[in-house]
Amino acid sequence: MPRYFGAMSMVFALQPEGDSCEFGSAKYYALCGFGGILSCGITHTAVVPFDLVKCRIQVDPEKYKNIFNGFRVTLQEDGVRGLGKGWAPTLIGYSMQGLCKFGFYEVFKNLYSSLLGPENTYMWRTSLYLAASASAEFFADIALSPMEACKVRIQTQAGFANTLREAFPKMRADEGLAAFYKGLVPLWMRQIPYTMMKFACFERTVEAIYKHVVPKPRAECSKGEQLVVTFVAGYIAGVFCAVVSHPADSVVSLLNKDKGSTAVQALKKLGPKGVWKGLVARIIMIGTLTALQWFIYDSVKVYFRLPRPPPPEMPESLKAKLAASQ
Repeated sequence: MPRYFGAMSMVFALQPEGDSCEFGSAKYYALCGFGGILSCGITHTAVVPFDLVKCRIQVDPEKYKNIFNGFRVTLQEDGVRGLGKGWAPTLIGYSMQGLCKFGFYEVFKNLYSSLLGPENTYMWRTSLYLAASASAEFFADIALSPMEACKVRIQTQAGFANTLREAFPKMRADEGLAAFYKGLVPLWMRQIPYTMMKFACFERTVEAIYKHVVPKPRAECSKGEQLVVTFVAGYIAGVFCAVVSHPADSVVSLLNKDKGSTAVQALKKLGPKGVWKGLVARIIMIGTLTALQWFIYDSVKVYFRLPRPPPPEMPESLKAKLAASQ
C-alpha cells in the first residue's frame, strides 16, 4: 500500500473486519466519490434557507439588512415555501461537486504522496493537503457552475423563475451556454481557497486536538469521543473557510443575479464593505456544513469498509536521519 495520509475520521459503527477493496483501486475512488455526493448534496440542500437569505443579503443589503431581518422579510413575502427556493439546483450541483471534490482529492493526494515519497510526504503534509484539495476543486467547480448559476438566479432575481425546470431553459434561451459559466472564475476564487482551508485545516486540527487536548490516543477513544473531535474540527475548519472565501462568494452571488455584468463590475458595485455582507449567516452555514460533511463522508468509508490509512507518523528513516544530525 502506498504511503498515504487520508482524512482523520472516527469509527462509530461495528463493521466486519477486512477491507472491501484495494487502496487506490477504481472501486476505492468510486466509493470515495459516492461519499462526496452524499456529504455535499445532503448538507447543502439541508441549509438552503440559510443560503437563500445569505445570497439576498449580499445582493440587496438595503432590503435584507441582516440574517434575522432576511428570514422575516422572506417569510412575509414568500411564506415558508419561499425558504426552499433553489433546492433542486443545489442538490444536483453540489452532489456533482462533492463527487469531484472528495473523489479527486483522494486521487491527487495519493498521486502527490507517491511523487514526494514517505519522508517528504510527512514533512510537507500540509502542502500536500493544500495542493491535492486545490487540484480537486478546480474540476469540482466546472461540474458545479451551471447549477450554481441557476440557484442564485432563482433565489435572488424576483420573478425570474421559481424552479430549475423554469430557470435552466430560460437562461439558455436568453444568454446561451455562457450564462452557466460566466461565474466560473469567481467560483474558482471562492471555492478553491475554501476547499484548501477545509481539508488542510480539518486534518491538522484533528491532529492537534488528539495531540494537545484529548488525554489519550485516538485508538483508545470511544466512538462518541471521536465524533466530538470530528465535529469540532470540522466546525473550526468551516469558520476559516467562510472567512477566506466570503468576498468571492459575494461577487458570485451578485454576478449571477445581474445579467450581463462582469466580476470586476460586481466587485466595484459591492465595495470593500459590501463583500463582507452576510458573513455571519455564511459562518453558521459553512461551519455546520463542513462538520456534517466530514461526518457523512467518513460514515460512508466505514460502512463500505474502505482502507483507512493511519494518522501521519514520522517515518523511521526520517527519525534516524534527524537523530544522526544531532
